[in-house]
Amino acid sequence: MWSIIGLGIVTLFIIFITHCFYKWNNPKCNGVLPPGSMGFPLIGETLQLIIPSRSIDLHPFIKTRIQRYGRLFRTSLVGWPVVVSADPDFNSFVLQQEGNSVELWYLGTFSNVFGMDGESRMSAVGSVHNYIRSKLLSKFGGESLKEVKELVPQLEQMVHKTLRIWSTQESIEVKHATATMVFNFTAKQMFGFDYEKSSEQISDTFTNFLQSLMSFPLNIPGTRFHKCMKDKEKMLNMIKNILKEKLASPETCQGDFLDEAIKDLRSEKFLTEDFIVMLSFGALFASFEAISAALTLGLKLLSENPSVVEELRAEHETILRNRGSSDSALTWDEYKSMTFTPQVINEILRMANVAPGILRKTLKDIQVNGYTIPAGWIIMIVTLALQLDPNAFKDPLVFNPWRWKDLDPIVISKNYMPFGGGMRQCPGGQYSKLFMATFLHVLVTKYRWTKIKGGDIVRAPILGFGDGIHMKFSEKA
Repeated sequence: MWSIIGLGIVTLFIIFITHCFYKWNNPKCNGVLPPGSMGFPLIGETLQLIIPSRSIDLHPFIKTRIQRYGRLFRTSLVGWPVVVSADPDFNSFVLQQEGNSVELWYLGTFSNVFGMDGESRMSAVGSVHNYIRSKLLSKFGGESLKEVKELVPQLEQMVHKTLRIWSTQESIEVKHATATMVFNFTAKQMFGFDYEKSSEQISDTFTNFLQSLMSFPLNIPGTRFHKCMKDKEKMLNMIKNILKEKLASPETCQGDFLDEAIKDLRSEKFLTEDFIVMLSFGALFASFEAISAALTLGLKLLSENPSVVEELRAEHETILRNRGSSDSALTWDEYKSMTFTPQVINEILRMANVAPGILRKTLKDIQVNGYTIPAGWIIMIVTLALQLDPNAFKDPLVFNPWRWKDLDPIVISKNYMPFGGGMRQCPGGQYSKLFMATFLHVLVTKYRWTKIKGGDIVRAPILGFGDGIHMKFSEKA
């Protein structure tokens, strides 16, 4: 009898599990879902996505599914139903629909870390989003960068100093070194942080924070995410202390990003000190990682393509020859006169996409190509799939800056999105390009570099560099 009861329990359990799997893999939909698989209950296909891929190519998770299902497919990641899109027309539609059919959304880890709830909600729309965007553009937008006459010379001087220090060392781990350089200069522009007077290497804390960010959001001692939250707390306290010093001594105002936000505390009702701190932290994070990853990949690609370096060097040495004085600093007009350099930067950014994708959450059912994306689902726009699309970029895995001379502007507008798109397009895009151009100007005119070891490209799913890229820098005679 007990064996019969046991058999019955096992049978019921199998039926229950089978039912759960069926419901999980066949979600409710008022129409036809895009093709794909939902994976296992709760975890979905998350594990397949985070398995490292040692290639500059699109992550196999995305690439194989595009080949199998097409440019639009469904999956499940960290418990959420997701539609992944590599369709340029649909992506353009989605990015224009924020506040209507979709809203900004982040994975749980990012939500917890960057405060996506409550008054610090960085996904804000309307007047709050307009304020954030206008403030960032007023500091890092193209026109603002042009108006601050001393910015380009200061940036050039900082790059000179950094490369000179690098040249005194046997080798440099490029990602860490460029991250430190970008952090120190950008933090100074953001809130007057002076790394030379700081007793702590805050840039190292930021780097450690980033390494722990793509982890399971389990905030208990001993986990990577717990370490991530501790690093975040340390950095927020640093910004809070600077904010308190500025509030206590208004006469020390230097016109940086934090100073401008402080001025608006009384006039903008939604502004609080905590909001300003989180905003500063988020903006610094975005620029810090994107620029340092692009520069690291750029140095690797340039070391492997001497013909590109040769043409870059010719362009920048022409700039030096055309100056009235050899002691003159780089100017905005000289920066805008560059022609080949922007092509090199565009090509680096095309291949260096850091984030796995742009995420939006549907507010209502969306119809696309005969399929229905239900309300409450997540849409992941995989920008790298667009930027490595062989139909848009011939031989997409080949580093070829010259391709940008003849590319159709329509192809570029639909398939090149290094700074996102729509109303959320990164306001620091011009700052990133200026930073990279200035770095390249100093690098090719004053220094030589050789790769010592490393160089593996890893997508897991964000861009990484395996055991690091180690290079030797030396001043030109």
